[in-house]
Amino acid sequence: MRTRFFRRLAALTLLGFGGYALAQDPAEAERAKQIVELEKQIAAIQKQITDLKNQPVRKPLSINDASTWKSVIAPTLSDDGVWFACRIGSPEIDSEVILQTVKGDKPQLKLPGGSSIGQIAFSRDSKWFAFTVSPTPSRPGGPPSTGKRIYKVVLVNLATNEKTEFEGLRSFAFNGEAATHIAFRKANPELTQPPAPPTNAPPSPVSNNDVILRELATGSELILGNVGEFAFNKKGTHLAMTIDALGQIGNGVQLRDMKTGSLQTLDTGKATYQSLNWKDTSDAFAVLKGVEETGVDGKVFSVVGFSDVGAATKKVVYEPKNDPAFPKDFGINSGRTPFWTDDLSGIFLGISTQKRPEPKKDDPKKDESKKDAPKAEVGPTPRTLPKPDMVIWHWKDERLQPAQQVRAAEDKAFNYLGLYRVSEKKFLRLADDTVKNVRPAPKHLYAVGLDSTPYQLMSTLDGKDFEDVYVTNLTTGERKKALTKTRFVFGVSTDGTHLAYNEDGHFKSLELATLKSYVMDEKAPKPFVNTEDDHNVDKMPTRFIGWSADGKFALVSDNWDIWQLAVHGETAVNLTVDGQTKGIRYRDRVALDPEEKGIDLTKPQLLSMYGEWTKKSGYGRLEAGKPGVTPLLFEDAMIRGVSKARLAEAYVYLRETSLESPEAHITDATFKTPRKVTDSNPQQANFLWSSGGKLIDYVGVNNKKLQGALFLPCSYQPGKKYPTIVYIYERLSQNFHSYQPPSTVGFNKSIYTSNGYAVLMPDITYQLNDPGVSSVKCILPALDAAIATGVVDGDKVGLHGHSWGGYQTAFAITQTDRFKAAIAGAPLTDLISMYSSVYWNTGSANQPIFESSQGRFTGPYWEQQEAYLRNSPVYHATKVKTPLLLLHNDKDGAVDWIQGIEYFNTLRRMQKPVVMLQYKGENHGLMKPENRKDYAIRMREFFDHLLVGKPAPDWWTTGVPHLKLEDHLKNRKD
Repeated sequence: MRTRFFRRLAALTLLGFGGYALAQDPAEAERAKQIVELEKQIAAIQKQITDLKNQPVRKPLSINDASTWKSVIAPTLSDDGVWFACRIGSPEIDSEVILQTVKGDKPQLKLPGGSSIGQIAFSRDSKWFAFTVSPTPSRPGGPPSTGKRIYKVVLVNLATNEKTEFEGLRSFAFNGEAATHIAFRKANPELTQPPAPPTNAPPSPVSNNDVILRELATGSELILGNVGEFAFNKKGTHLAMTIDALGQIGNGVQLRDMKTGSLQTLDTGKATYQSLNWKDTSDAFAVLKGVEETGVDGKVFSVVGFSDVGAATKKVVYEPKNDPAFPKDFGINSGRTPFWTDDLSGIFLGISTQKRPEPKKDDPKKDESKKDAPKAEVGPTPRTLPKPDMVIWHWKDERLQPAQQVRAAEDKAFNYLGLYRVSEKKFLRLADDTVKNVRPAPKHLYAVGLDSTPYQLMSTLDGKDFEDVYVTNLTTGERKKALTKTRFVFGVSTDGTHLAYNEDGHFKSLELATLKSYVMDEKAPKPFVNTEDDHNVDKMPTRFIGWSADGKFALVSDNWDIWQLAVHGETAVNLTVDGQTKGIRYRDRVALDPEEKGIDLTKPQLLSMYGEWTKKSGYGRLEAGKPGVTPLLFEDAMIRGVSKARLAEAYVYLRETSLESPEAHITDATFKTPRKVTDSNPQQANFLWSSGGKLIDYVGVNNKKLQGALFLPCSYQPGKKYPTIVYIYERLSQNFHSYQPPSTVGFNKSIYTSNGYAVLMPDITYQLNDPGVSSVKCILPALDAAIATGVVDGDKVGLHGHSWGGYQTAFAITQTDRFKAAIAGAPLTDLISMYSSVYWNTGSANQPIFESSQGRFTGPYWEQQEAYLRNSPVYHATKVKTPLLLLHNDKDGAVDWIQGIEYFNTLRRMQKPVVMLQYKGENHGLMKPENRKDYAIRMREFFDHLLVGKPAPDWWTTGVPHLKLEDHLKNRKD
């Protein structure tokens, strides 16, 4: 036994434990192996259990959860690219200001930001950061107001992170490139104090016209009193101010030297000074000066210009009353801000008729000789009759009477552009009743005027907007007609020499000096006609992108690629080369410098990219003089909003998917290692959301390839079918990567996917004269493709759309019974009556919408009567089998609510299941939070009953009598 024992011990020593296992019985070794494997599985299961216990229980989204969602607002980089800042907030709750370094691991600063609306800025030397804090307005259902509304500005020293708060201030401005000072504007006193009890005490002497000037390096402050307006020049070396004192005593214009602190009074008088405006490229500014004058309603204005500001500032004053050449009965209009020409040879200003009070008429003297004569009996004169409250509509009105009413304030404030030439002391009227719309071209050698008067009446009838183009020489004032009946006019070249326009499908340039036209795309392989656009517009042009900095080239899109066209048509170069072949739309060129003057083609260009069939997006770089794009960032996400640090290769952009809220990412010029720097909605982890999405392909009207975005329900299980909402408008598949936070504003896909629904958003295209019919030919194939994925339960599908989508919903249920429930918000239902009704929000007739816009008809209903009838839901109501919920408000200014009433009454007469919701006083959409919430809840109740089988709400089954409505609303649950 001992010998056997030592032999076995030797074997263990030589073979180790592995050898021991080999020496064991095979069955025993297999059993040990199984035990080890089971122990691993048990450990994995125990870890899963622990993880599940530690995870919060996720719940479906409710309407009440919507108020907790925030968004990233105004992401900003310092000029040196070292710092990043933004607000994270929402209209309902206080925001937070985020401040952090672009590189390194320093922790973020998170500062209370108050309302989500406000200023946020770095100083130009990147040493300071400031933002405003204003109170978030109280909202129905939100926390009650404390009665104290405090405004303040917060200033942060970026070297030390020291924070200084200034209460009672509402705005600020750093002094431009110098970055030595910051100026604060005080808030109104009543906004910084709690409500005062009733008292006979005089008002507080605190002025809200004070400006506080703070030296950033030392912290020393100076109060500048009675400041009406103030502004720094671009260099930040001078501060210009208008003085607005009680009783106009001491009013004037002052200039402060920011280096020496010296103060100059440039102009003074018992007058109102306003509209102070610096020239961005030079040390010159202009201001309006208004005085009271007998016999004139309102103030009489002159323009005062200052140039070469500093020790020897030059001043020029133009007073129209001293100029016999100035139009009679006109004056300078205070509604247009004056500004210098580029070469400081003149000042642009606005003029309008000068109102004068009607002279008071004395009572006529009595004729003593006839005092005993009998009085003749006469009826009341027109002067004694009450004025009728009426409107006169005339068929020759160039604009419909409601349109004139809607634009009355704009028309009343209209003013004509003029130019005062300083050296010649000459006023040039550039705009008049013949050509009202005039704009100076860059470099201010010419002005371009557009006159739609000959075509205005017809354009209000059929929507075809034409204009005549005029060119004015700004030295002589000579005006010449250059183009007649042009529909598509774009901008003037950066050097101010050519105007771009499109005619007969070709991009052309008009040489302003000679009025000669050139075909810029003459060497292109085909005209730039937007064949993808299905509106009733003949040869709709593709998009004009912009002019090169030197004015020699125009950049245009063919819907896929970006082309460089020589101004006189010598060359046409496809810069991006492969957009159409690769299915990538190079959408636009990104302007990284907000102060640029045209596109500098000698430098690399950043282009936005979009995958038409993949829905990827991102950015690519186009090198100067080298056709072809190098992709930098191209992902299965929505990438947007890129901006660059002014003096460094640091970039910030927003990235989102249907599952991830838009968050700020910072990166360098390569875009290879982006860094996510915000987390705006961490609470989403507590809620069920969606399991992602699928892109579906199908063929629509005219055998056109289309796509739809199918969003999966939360906790999606392959092989299981789900109730589905089809949400429609026009093209919606581009929203595949769009994040939709929970909201009570209309239909919200995130709330529905969170509660177990799938959501389909298909593309819809059209053929002329058949908007309804062609929409159905797109919707149903999209539904078939979605059902084929195995996700959609074809027996539990609802349809919803609003406005144009509401029309298509109302029409679709007359053509098919495949939808078990439908909600149509503010739908067009009778296209014939709708054609001649009024779009009350603008006051215009709906006729142009039908003939040149969304309606897609080639003429009026008396020319296309069968087509209008064929596509009107109300005339096919007898075929409706789908339960319908209508929304139409009594103040709808887009689709007259008679459209909803007409469809409702027609369906009711046929005893079809229909309910219409009317929110009193609401327009085309819902604005009041309580109305939004109520509608969102009723939508859910409606779909949940008809698609999921939940109990029907009483308002659907039996309705609510008027006398019981108040109790019904009181007893509703959120």
